[in-house]
Amino acid sequence: MDVKKKKTAECGRTIVKSDNYKYFAHKECEYFPCHEGADPENFNCLFCYCPLYFLGDKCGGGFTYTKKGVKNCTGCIRPHLKENYELITGLLKDACKEAAAAKEKE
Repeated sequence: MDVKKKKTAECGRTIVKSDNYKYFAHKECEYFPCHEGADPENFNCLFCYCPLYFLGDKCGGGFTYTKKGVKNCTGCIRPHLKENYELITGLLKDACKEAAAAKEKE
């Protein structure tokens, strides 16, 4: 576990900061892992429902569309890999900035 300690200037308390919030594996879940062929030792359940789904074909994941036009993400494990936390949150931040910029233009 990568734990960093730092003193805050405003109150002098020691704050322990780790990266634990970026990953968890819910191995007791009846669907774990929910994507066939995924490595259970590197499967992040934090984004159980993909936060990039709303981006449609711009999410960058390995998805398909069903005959009815529904996005099917069962072949995608992009949000479930430990190392993709910053990538996912970065894409969300970019989408928020784009939405804010579009709103300002209204």
